[in-house]
Amino acid sequence: MSGQLRIRMYRQGLGDCFLLTIPSEGQETHVLIDCGVLKGTRDAQVRMRAVAQNISDTTNHHLDVLVITHEHWDHVSGLLQADTIFNSLTIGEIWLAWTEKSDDELAIELRQRKAKVLKAIVSAAAQLKKMSGLGARRVAGRLGGLLQFYGVFGADGRRTTADAMAWAKGREQSAVRFLYPQQTFMVPGTSGIRVYVLGPPHEASKIRRSRPSRKSGEVYELAAEGTPDFGFLAALEGDATGTVASEKPFEDWFVVGEVSAGQNGFFTHNYWQEQAEWRRIEDDWLQAAGQLALQLDSHTNNTSLVLAFELPGTQRVLLFPGDAQVGNWLSWEGLSWTLQENGSPRTVTGDSLVARTVFYKVGHHGSHNATLREKGLELMASDELVAMIPVNRETASQMEWNMPFPSLLRRLEQKTKGRILDADEGMAAANPGLLSDAQWQRFVAQTDVTDDWIDYRITL
Repeated sequence: MSGQLRIRMYRQGLGDCFLLTIPSEGQETHVLIDCGVLKGTRDAQVRMRAVAQNISDTTNHHLDVLVITHEHWDHVSGLLQADTIFNSLTIGEIWLAWTEKSDDELAIELRQRKAKVLKAIVSAAAQLKKMSGLGARRVAGRLGGLLQFYGVFGADGRRTTADAMAWAKGREQSAVRFLYPQQTFMVPGTSGIRVYVLGPPHEASKIRRSRPSRKSGEVYELAAEGTPDFGFLAALEGDATGTVASEKPFEDWFVVGEVSAGQNGFFTHNYWQEQAEWRRIEDDWLQAAGQLALQLDSHTNNTSLVLAFELPGTQRVLLFPGDAQVGNWLSWEGLSWTLQENGSPRTVTGDSLVARTVFYKVGHHGSHNATLREKGLELMASDELVAMIPVNRETASQMEWNMPFPSLLRRLEQKTKGRILDADEGMAAANPGLLSDAQWQRFVAQTDVTDDWIDYRITL
């Protein structure tokens, strides 16, 4: 490890878990960025305990920094599934986004809205599962898939993403830091490795902008007052027990209650006969939950803590964007830092950090809206660029997710000249032909691929 920084990507399934090992003056600094796997993964607990044990063994039971980018199960589950191992580790610092801060007004607003939306989606999913229609069952299945990101499906006392975040914030022996964009500081225990905080933006409008569109301003947002989604939320609030009443979307004078309808021959003949089931629409409004769930998922991704690590001397950058989506990426353009180095000022901008990226952790498993084009990948100009993709195609296919997105993957292959390390497929078996043989062999020498993880080393 002398003189080389090592990035280890674990191959536990569809999820993020990266361990950075940084040499400095005969010692090593260890930074863990996320640790989770998608809910429903086969043998998930066994896998995550094996990952945690390797982390513990590799770091001699001490993490200098634990970074949690955002509250999704595939980024935090290991903290709970392997809690006995993580509880035995000493952790110097824990880095979280400002969105987890208890006294930030915008963070409080976002958490309250998120809790309200999540409750509504869980309630709608439970109702849709009881319905016989194919459309309702399909929406219920998709809602279940999205709810897996929060670990909330089912009422059997299983722990959730909120429990993982509470565990991180409640560790009294660790220094918990809530990070804001435009902060910069040295990674503790290292000689000159500087970290820049790029996101999430401290602006609700940018957090809500989650995907590109052909029309300016056409984005997925969380429900707001006066929109149909807000009406949907109000309808789902139900009574104190959380019961969903099908008449909720309408004023009382529109409603024919089930008791009255049951005494009316027209309704019993035309709607309650088995062969007339397809005519019943009173529960169709619940299917609007699918759109709301997508908004919630994108909103949470856009609260990702985004970090750029600048290596000393060469100013090369390692970019870890979590699952940041459009609004988060766009917010980096306006960031700048003025540093004093050797008695002279040096200005660093968000765009320059992206341009100098030599290692890119591909966002959200290679999904279509988690790597920006002109303001993202096209800015990465280094001839050394390497990308790691934490993806599992089998799981993504089961969830009907197109990961990694084909056109993005093709462009990544071009920009990196084939230097892609894929958690699912490893690395290319042979030089794809975009590098000289000497360049390819140098890349191969920097890489180790095992069944459980992939290592990539960068000379400092």
